[in-house]
Amino acid sequence: MRKLWEGRNDGRIDDAAERLNASISFDKRLYKEDIEGSIAHVRMLGKCGIVPQDQCELLVSSLQTLDEDISSGKVAIDEEAEDVHSFIEAYLTSKIGGIAKKMHTARSRNDQCVLDLRLWLDRENDGIVSLIGDLVRSIADKAEDNISVIMPGFTHLQHAQPVLFSHWLMAYGEMFYRDLERFANLKASIRRSPIGACALAGTSFATDRFFEAEQLGMSDVIGNSMDAVSDRDFAAEFLFASSLLMMHLSRMCEEIIIFSSTQYSFLRPADEYSTGSSIMPQKKNPDMAELIRGKSGRVYGNLISLLTVLKALPLCYNKDMQEDKEAVFDTADTVRLVLNVFPNMIRTMIVNPDSMLDSARKGFMNATDMADYLAKRGMPFRDAYNVCGRIVNYASDNHKRLEDLSLDEFKGFSELFSDDVYEAIALETCVSKRSSYGGTARECVFANIERMRKRLSQLIQGK
Repeated sequence: MRKLWEGRNDGRIDDAAERLNASISFDKRLYKEDIEGSIAHVRMLGKCGIVPQDQCELLVSSLQTLDEDISSGKVAIDEEAEDVHSFIEAYLTSKIGGIAKKMHTARSRNDQCVLDLRLWLDRENDGIVSLIGDLVRSIADKAEDNISVIMPGFTHLQHAQPVLFSHWLMAYGEMFYRDLERFANLKASIRRSPIGACALAGTSFATDRFFEAEQLGMSDVIGNSMDAVSDRDFAAEFLFASSLLMMHLSRMCEEIIIFSSTQYSFLRPADEYSTGSSIMPQKKNPDMAELIRGKSGRVYGNLISLLTVLKALPLCYNKDMQEDKEAVFDTADTVRLVLNVFPNMIRTMIVNPDSMLDSARKGFMNATDMADYLAKRGMPFRDAYNVCGRIVNYASDNHKRLEDLSLDEFKGFSELFSDDVYEAIALETCVSKRSSYGGTARECVFANIERMRKRLSQLIQGK
């Protein structure tokens, strides 16, 4: 197959160099976007009188037929082609002759390839937004179903204060909602049209870049032709948003793995999202959570890979930029794979309220409320903190919980204690009194769930 760049060179390069240079193995997945971009470009050429209208109509119909034939499997993309752009032009040339070569008028592969990636990523990004929305809904639903379950909250992986399991879930709901916003906001970066910039300097033909961008559903036209072919910020932003999403998924998976261990037994992934051991029949492993946690590394790697490619590139197009596609494709595939699993893994996850409550009763997690109790009776909080620290030591040495101490034992540390201390340090009270905005009290968590659903609906409808 003739190279698009034959002329100055004869098109023959070393076989190993050919394999290094070719991108058809991965950019063939852009065939729809390449055809869509070519149709818009041909229509612009016809509108501006650069190519006769009857020839443009033939080109458009031929491109549409090729799209249908590739999609149906009637036409196979030639793996010997240098890239998807070369294949499409060569195939059409074989079908309709030299007219096919006119569709490259006032266009370069430089602006063409980045347009293809933008069009592809725009659709892919929409799909990811939808999947993250489903994840946020699954978390909100699970939180509402378990609205009153008490569990220990941790700092430094040590028992800290009692919280509602629904509050824990909604903390991740907030993270994923931020991810949703990031991906939704990416559209403004992605939908900027580079087409018409040509190789780097624009074109001498009287083109209409705005008409072409409108045909493609682009919301803006890049105003500098050199920037148009050089910019990969949108791809890096997508990889960064994906890396943050994978980090949040990995954090939640880490806790699911910990909480499903025998030592905790707070949660248990459903059988559909677990596997067994090849040798130990009693095992039920949280493999899906572990795999998701592990896949965060490859997404991080793709981000660093692209940033490293771009970090010292001079203007304008350089062949290094061919490395953008595999990083973006692999990340999008990985994110979609994970998001097709995670929401239902959350929905089907089995919750063990008794184990959570039993664990919450350990570790003196109501000590802060005991200090607050004394502070509300006039003792300076720092003094109350010190008194309660000594009470915790005493209870620990005597293998008792704070609520098991007698009133006389409490009064041995301060006369401010009275019978109502037991109500004040009950776990249910500790949770219900945390009613400040964003707190763990039941009504606060429920309000958080309702706010989340409302925000989610508004964002999805307005995207």
